[in-house]
Amino acid sequence: MNAALSVILGIIITIVGLFIIYLLVLNISAFLVNPHKIYEDDSKYYRFLFNLSTFFTIKIMRIRLHVSGLEKVPKEGRFVLVGNHVSNYDPILTEYVLKDRQLAFISKEANMHIPAFGRIIRRMCFLSIDREHPSIAAQTIYKAADMIKQDKVSFAVYPEGTRSKSGELLSFHNAVFKVPKTADVPIIVMSIKGTNSIFKDFIWKRTDVYLDFLEVLDKEYVEANRTHEIGERVEKILREKLEQEYKEETIDG
Repeated sequence: MNAALSVILGIIITIVGLFIIYLLVLNISAFLVNPHKIYEDDSKYYRFLFNLSTFFTIKIMRIRLHVSGLEKVPKEGRFVLVGNHVSNYDPILTEYVLKDRQLAFISKEANMHIPAFGRIIRRMCFLSIDREHPSIAAQTIYKAADMIKQDKVSFAVYPEGTRSKSGELLSFHNAVFKVPKTADVPIIVMSIKGTNSIFKDFIWKRTDVYLDFLEVLDKEYVEANRTHEIGERVEKILREKLEQEYKEETIDG
């Protein structure tokens, strides 16, 4: 075996070994999280594990991120992020882009039971919401608002309540806007595009994902308007963005 081949083999073995160690650490760390507890203090360690996993995902799945408007995100203070929802990759990549801002999500209960990662996101202060029972869902909304007021984390919510398989904006559930109103924080409106192509593009080509931070609704606006009025404003911002993208794709096509 020549020297060059030995070096290459050594590098491959080292990479595989490190990845196995990483998986062991990930799963042991996840096992230590109580799957029935609501965590109110964010963990830098678990957030690091999550973002490291996202980094690997981006490289393996050949995702190319395009981010615009990030300068609109307040550098200090808590906020509620609101956007459209087209893929399970949406929260993963959004959190990665805002990894220094301690962003948690209000998520469906099923996500809390994903092996290993369900426990990790729980330790990052993610909250599950019961869509079938409004009274229980309201408890989650007020819990999120309380955690924001205590300066624990910022939260992200999807007003559509579920993924849009067509990419078109679905009807909003305006109750989620009670989070910023109760917490007295601004709303950041963000659109995301391309995540629904990641899985089908894998192996064959790169996937371009676009995250655009469109507008900030300051807390004075949030306080002065009702939840349905806020919902209408956010929906208008997102719908105009998505329609603009559709026109640009039509012209380019």
